[in-house]
Amino acid sequence: MERPAASIAIQVLPQSVSGDEVLEIVDKVIAYIKSTGLKTVVGPFETVIEGDFDKLMDIAKECQLICIREGAASLLTYIKVAYNPNGGTWSIDEKIAKHI
Repeated sequence: MERPAASIAIQVLPQSVSGDEVLEIVDKVIAYIKSTGLKTVVGPFETVIEGDFDKLMDIAKECQLICIREGAASLLTYIKVAYNPNGGTWSIDEKIAKHI
């Protein structure tokens, strides 16, 4: 199995919007992430994506811009990055398969 060069876990927290609006904005961010076609796992606090490092960084940026375009005055974004350009990183499946 070929390992991805990188994976990220991203959590966006839109600010200055109501509770329901937060969920609507986060849902739009998740829909965008899924539309990229990359391996994605949505969790209750963050979404994990794996693939090319530069592509993942572009996706992380767009996630933040979506929040602003959708009405958040500001946002907090938490991103965890695993990156290994030489040997790849453990895939999402390798990390969670034994727990499913």
